[in-house]
Amino acid sequence: MSSIAQPPTESFRLSQLIYDTRYRSMTIQVVALILIMLALFWLGRNIVANLEQLGKDFDFGFLSSRAGYDINQRLIEYSNDSTHGRAAIVGILNTLLVAFLGCILATILGVFAGVLRLSNNWIVARLMTVYVEGFRNIPLLLWILLIFAVMTEATPQPRDFRGDDPAASMILGDSVAVTNRGIYVPNVMFTRSLGGNEMTEAADGAAAAVIPSSSVIDWMLILGLIVGGIVVAKMMGRRATAIQEATGVRPAGTLWMQLAAIFGPAIVVLIALGATLDIPALRGFNFDGGIHLRNSLIALWFALSLYTGAFIAEIVRAGIMAINKGQTEAAYALGLRPGRTMNLVILPQAMRVIIPPLISQYLNLTKNSSLAIAVGYMDVRSTLGGITINQTGRELEGMLLLGLFYLITSLAISSVMNVYNNSVKLKER
Repeated sequence: MSSIAQPPTESFRLSQLIYDTRYRSMTIQVVALILIMLALFWLGRNIVANLEQLGKDFDFGFLSSRAGYDINQRLIEYSNDSTHGRAAIVGILNTLLVAFLGCILATILGVFAGVLRLSNNWIVARLMTVYVEGFRNIPLLLWILLIFAVMTEATPQPRDFRGDDPAASMILGDSVAVTNRGIYVPNVMFTRSLGGNEMTEAADGAAAAVIPSSSVIDWMLILGLIVGGIVVAKMMGRRATAIQEATGVRPAGTLWMQLAAIFGPAIVVLIALGATLDIPALRGFNFDGGIHLRNSLIALWFALSLYTGAFIAEIVRAGIMAINKGQTEAAYALGLRPGRTMNLVILPQAMRVIIPPLISQYLNLTKNSSLAIAVGYMDVRSTLGGITINQTGRELEGMLLLGLFYLITSLAISSVMNVYNNSVKLKER
């Protein structure tokens, strides 16, 4: 009986790391990693040596020292006796606020402008073209300064609201005041709070004054209930769709049940906490009460939204044009109107093309918010990356923290949008 001889195994040689394709790519990667690590080590040693020559060290202890400066727009309690770390947190929250508001408004403007640019109405299509080309081709900083100038110079002063025949009046049922110092809007306040704030009586005991809740626990609970309600509403929608596909009849009242799931628990909590509206009112030389939205925040928000919305409009237009016209014709053949065709047929398919470049626009808007320093809006660039560095002399530590914040924020936005992108992309069977 004959047996097949096994070929002799070839012993490993160092030359294979270069000449053998099985090992060459790994060798190149390892060498590149070693060179990068050596370069970073050399750079770090040079930085430490240069700091020692200047009499400095690498330390983040400055974050616990007294800041000594005020921040005009803030979401949490802060005073000039707070620490630089607290000031950095206030700046971070201000940046996240304008980025969040900007992404929402820019998306709404971009979707509407992108759809209307494809309108058969010549005037509407040309107007959207003027908007897109106008905002895309003028620097963002100029729009920020222009809107800030309009808000400051073209709006009435608080004293114009005074008198029997005032030159200016509040809007929306005398609840909102638009002035050259900003916009005053009603504020939601609680007579009871999970954070411990309670309604207190006035000094004479005859009236009651409501103290605004400074605790974020209440708002976190309300936001959590809304997010949970959205998840439940989606589950209801999937169940209703499954029943409709099986029986041909969609369960009655599904929309109302979804709305109740989203807003019902939050409304119950608001009632339980004794939520009331604090309406701004003119007292003395300025408005008191409510929420004061400064011109710097409004100018930055509107400029970022309008500027980024112009780019999103082109992304939306390109995504719609990428869908075959046969989809529209088939929808029309089924009796769907143009509006329903766009919402139910075209846009859901176009989202697969729109989402990837849309992520880049969200990232650009977040990073462009650093231009807030031009109008005095105290974002993280102005606090941690500006005043704190100037006062403490910790340029390296401050810039590293600033860069780390933008990096983490950008990665978080990308991760969330990538999850959504994976949920809407085509699934292979």
